[in-house]
Amino acid sequence: MIRLLQIEFIKLWNNRASKVLILSYFFLLTSIALIAAIKFDIGPIKFHLADIGIFNFPYIWHFNTFITGFFKLFLAIVIVSMMANEFSNKTIKQNLIDGLSKKEFVLSKFLTVLSFAIISTIFVFSVSLILGLAYSNYNEFSIIFSDLIFVLAFFVKLVGFFSFCLFLGILIKRSAFALGFLILWQIIEGIFRGLIRWKLFDAETTEIVMGFFPLQSMFNLIKEPFTRLDAVQTVANQVGEKLTVNYHTHWYEILIVLAWTAIFIYSSYILLKKRDL
Repeated sequence: MIRLLQIEFIKLWNNRASKVLILSYFFLLTSIALIAAIKFDIGPIKFHLADIGIFNFPYIWHFNTFITGFFKLFLAIVIVSMMANEFSNKTIKQNLIDGLSKKEFVLSKFLTVLSFAIISTIFVFSVSLILGLAYSNYNEFSIIFSDLIFVLAFFVKLVGFFSFCLFLGILIKRSAFALGFLILWQIIEGIFRGLIRWKLFDAETTEIVMGFFPLQSMFNLIKEPFTRLDAVQTVANQVGEKLTVNYHTHWYEILIVLAWTAIFIYSSYILLKKRDL
C-alpha cells in the first residue's frame, strides 16, 4: 500500500498544476483562522466576528467543517486531472505493463483519495482546536470534545465526494468534461428535487428521497450552522420566528454516503476492468 501511495504522490508532485492546487487548498483550510481578525469599528459600532460565538466550543466543529467543505473543489480538480493525465499521457498503460494490476491501480487512486481526506480532516481539526482554545468562552474538556461527530462527517463527506470525482475521471477521461458533468449532476439533482416536490411529495418526503442521491447525501452530513448561532436565534425569537432545524449528523446519513463511496470505487474498477487500454 505504501508503494502504491508513493507512486501516486510522485506523479502529483511532479505535476505543477496539481502541486499549486494542493498547496492552495491547504492554504485555504488554514486561512479560516483569518476570520478571527475581521473587525469593524464605525463610530460607536464595534463588531468583531470572533465575538459572536463562531469559535465557541463545540459550535466551532460544526461551523468550520461546513465552511471548509466548500474548498474541496480544489482537490476535485486535482483528482479528475490526475485520472485524465493517466489516460492522455499513457501512464496507466505503462503501469499495467510494469506489473501493476487494474485492481492495484484503482486501489492506489482510492488510497490517494483517502490520504487527501485524512490530511484535510487533521488540518481542519487542528485549526479549529487552536481557534477554539484562543477564542472560545467554554474551555471545559467535556465541552471541547463534544460534537466531534461533525469532524467524522467531514471526513466521510470528503471520501465520498473525492470517490465520485475519481469515478467521473475514469468514466469520462477528460478533466474538463468530468468537472462539467459534476456540475451537471448537481443541476440534475436540483431539477429532480423540484419535479418530485411539484408532482409527488410534500417538502418533508422530498427531503427524505433526495437524501439518497449522491451529492445531496454528502451535503446532508453537515447542515448549515448559521441559524444555530445564539445571535440568530435571539433575533428570530424577537420577530416571532421559531427556528427548529435538526443539525445533528445521523448514523444512516453516514451509511448512505459510505454506500455511495463503495459504489463509486467498485464501479471505477469494473469500468477499468472492461476497458481496452
